[in-house]
Amino acid sequence: MPSETLHFANARQAQALYANEPKNLRLLEDLLNIKVTAREDWINIEGETADLEASKLLFAELQRAMANGASIRRQEFSQAVSAVSRGERPALGELSKARVEVSSHKRPVAPKTLGQKRYIEAIRTHDIVIGIGPAGTGKTYLAMAVHALRQQQVARLILCRPAVEAGESLGFLPGTLEEKVSPYLRPLYDALYDMMEPDEIQRNMERGIIEIAPLAYMRGRTLNHAFVVLDEAQNATSEQMLMFLTRMGFDSKVVVTGDITQVDLPGHKVSGLIEVQEVLRGIPGLVFVYFDENDVVRHELVQKIIGAYNRFKEAREQRRRERSQPTNGNSP
Repeated sequence: MPSETLHFANARQAQALYANEPKNLRLLEDLLNIKVTAREDWINIEGETADLEASKLLFAELQRAMANGASIRRQEFSQAVSAVSRGERPALGELSKARVEVSSHKRPVAPKTLGQKRYIEAIRTHDIVIGIGPAGTGKTYLAMAVHALRQQQVARLILCRPAVEAGESLGFLPGTLEEKVSPYLRPLYDALYDMMEPDEIQRNMERGIIEIAPLAYMRGRTLNHAFVVLDEAQNATSEQMLMFLTRMGFDSKVVVTGDITQVDLPGHKVSGLIEVQEVLRGIPGLVFVYFDENDVVRHELVQKIIGAYNRFKEAREQRRRERSQPTNGNSP
């Protein structure tokens, strides 16, 4: 079987290309059907000619990305391998140039896929951005909101989610407001803590600069000079979506995110995120950005799981359509 050995300047450079983690090389072997051996300052690849060429492309792109200042960790390596396995050219160098500075104490946040890069560019150039796609695609992407706050492009950061399980009846639940809504808003807190130091978050929340609240509590407000994020918007009703979008004031930016395949609303309720695609299509200043399983930046198995479910749903719908079609014997 054909093989080729790639040589590098030193062992550190070679190991940095796969984050010095042998399990990353095993991932490469699984997805590209090759055998990889790494020693000191060289990496040997054995496999079919097409797979060898794909592997060489991968390592060339990884080297180019590192030369542009990108850090190669398991996540970046996995995304690059997945792209090559789909016959695509990894865009790590291009993605590293789109990184977002969030803090002097935190490393810059860079998009992991071209879909995420388009999303960042859309947020930079539009006042309202609606991101739709599966879990794990980085739709919430609070880095842009934190960056805007630090650069004083906005005066406030407001994050909200529908508390769908409790509906509009949070007042009937026991405890303080924070205790009532905390379970529904926890993912937003988690994302924010990835971007900022805990004491800084606490200070800004006490001063009202950062606010995390359920969607129901946005009613009646006008949000000027703010970066406003509505997460899990597939669980906002049509009425709530209209209410939320009309809260936007001057010098504000609004980002709406959600997964229309995971609607938790009661059957008689229409998802505002599904409806808004038809209602607002083509409005200047507003843009829709769509993600798919190739934009998933969680564990590589998550990407495979989402793809498998999509194929299952498509096959099920095809069977339903075939069953609903009349046979020749039943035709009049």
